[in-house]
Amino acid sequence: MQWRTIYRKEMLEYWRNFSWIWVPIVFIILAIMDPITSYYLPIIIDNVGGLPEGASVEIPEVNPTDALMMSLSEFSMFGVLVIIFITMGLIAGERKSGVAELILVKPVHYATYISSKWAAKLTLVLTSYIIGLFASWYYVNLLFGNIAFSALVQTIGFYGLWFVLVLTITVFFSCLFKSSGVVLGSTIGTLLLMFSIYNIFSHVLTWFPNSLSSHIREMLQTGSVPNALWGTSFITVGSSLILLIVAYVIFQKKEVA
Repeated sequence: MQWRTIYRKEMLEYWRNFSWIWVPIVFIILAIMDPITSYYLPIIIDNVGGLPEGASVEIPEVNPTDALMMSLSEFSMFGVLVIIFITMGLIAGERKSGVAELILVKPVHYATYISSKWAAKLTLVLTSYIIGLFASWYYVNLLFGNIAFSALVQTIGFYGLWFVLVLTITVFFSCLFKSSGVVLGSTIGTLLLMFSIYNIFSHVLTWFPNSLSSHIREMLQTGSVPNALWGTSFITVGSSLILLIVAYVIFQKKEVA
């Protein structure tokens, strides 16, 4: 009962601050921006006066897989930033303002408090992401060629795990620190560190969470789910669960202290 109450409170707050409107719109824009721009780039160049005489630019042909991966690339950069910005104060803000203390003396269990707020934010993020990727799929099929609906569903499921991990990392630091700015810096720093580690050891860390995109590309090209994608998914889910448990333990100790 407490879990549902906090979850519903969070969902209602997202309606009141229009998060259910602007977050999906942002994800739709991110998803369709690159595919549409790539398709209409030759027309845009012609309409602005074309190229100087003697100059030539070869625009590579974009296939449906590349077009859909453009959307995932935008999600990897700007979508991740959106998630961090809307999540960094999820718990840290309430701890700093004293709201968390008022809720926890009800009494509300610490695990209930963290998991319900995490689940509510995850509902908002994943719903927006799914809407955005459906918009991308529509334009990819319209402009570049067909991608099977089953392939889209697989892409949504596997890549969504990356957003789960990013959100969980942000919640972890939100339980650790009271300053949203510190949460922001710590989360971005962690993701940059993961990116650097993967770039250096990508030939060894084939199941590293950052390899999700490359395995998804392989899946779209071959039509079958590679074993490495299953392994990466397992590691990503496991990492998220461990971070959530550690966040609960740290949060409980800090609040009790």
